[in-house]
Amino acid sequence: MGIQENLTDFLNNLPPNIKLVAVSKTKPAQIILEAFKTGHWVFGENKVQELTDKQVQLPEEIEWHFIGHLQRNKVKFIAPFVALIHAVDSLKLLAEINKQALNNQRVIDCLLQFHIAKESSKFGLDYDKAIELLESDRYKGFKNIRITGVMGMATFTENMTQVRSEFKTLKNYFDNLKKNYFSDSPAFRELSMGMSDDYQVAIEEGSTIIRVGTKIFGER
Repeated sequence: MGIQENLTDFLNNLPPNIKLVAVSKTKPAQIILEAFKTGHWVFGENKVQELTDKQVQLPEEIEWHFIGHLQRNKVKFIAPFVALIHAVDSLKLLAEINKQALNNQRVIDCLLQFHIAKESSKFGLDYDKAIELLESDRYKGFKNIRITGVMGMATFTENMTQVRSEFKTLKNYFDNLKKNYFSDSPAFRELSMGMSDDYQVAIEEGSTIIRVGTKIFGER
């Protein structure tokens, strides 16, 4: 099947409450445009230079998500247009996003990234650090960012019992933060977890956003 058929088939089998981020990293603008023509408009990139190059070539209607590890000195390049930053893992990064959002007269939506995997190579906050961030005076002064949920990546393994456990941990973090810090924020509703190999387990455990590339665009 081609990309349009892959995408349509994939979307038809997703529950209606799940947002699909079509991970288009390494794929040329022409391929993304082909996917866009199916009526899907949410795409995810993990490299700032690649994202900014594509953004100027493609329709303005595209909702761009930044899903990779974001360096503070690169925030200014995506701040004018990015819809959601998935991987906020420090107060310093959040401060820079707030600064650049203000410069662009925007409010930028962000997810707090948690480290839930057994792999030390993955980025993310632990729960105590997240609480420290949310209770800091500096965070409380930010007016140009909005925390809309949490994100995490499970261990890369075929052991789905372990993966499910890690997703349960993230859902627990989400529930606790919602109850204790965001109970009056309808915008805090997103649980971004699940990729091509584990999205079905993620959905079963409460995911609202999945990030899928290979099943749509093929192997890289």
